[in-house]
Amino acid sequence: MNGLIEAHLSAELAGNTAGAVSMYTDDVIHDVVGSPTGVLSGPAAAQGFYEYLSANLNTERMNVNHAWYGDDFCVIEHQAQGTVPGEFLGVPGNGKRIDARVLHVWEFKDGKISREIVWLDGGTIIAQLTADTAATG
Repeated sequence: MNGLIEAHLSAELAGNTAGAVSMYTDDVIHDVVGSPTGVLSGPAAAQGFYEYLSANLNTERMNVNHAWYGDDFCVIEHQAQGTVPGEFLGVPGNGKRIDARVLHVWEFKDGKISREIVWLDGGTIIAQLTADTAATG
């Protein structure tokens, strides 16, 4: 499990969208809760999401805060940091930095990732993107 997750996240952080989805089963479910894209099915749909993400967000770190494991699943709380040159959560980033928690739920079958559900601390992200840098700087 850890090897698949690490390879997936490394590819995602590098902007290698094909590499990020290469760990997925053909029937993978990709669900970023609250995303306007809704629940996506299959590697091609998920890759489209990652292409949008990598064009708008430069994730620099994704550190593990906590992890819980079962026979065919794991839940990992990450602390993610990066910059938003594009738009994220409907808010222009203007190159601002973000630092927020991300909760991933991963399911596995046949040696691959069969489901990825992601919850973002959207409130924190939006607050950071909309903060008046002149007032705080």
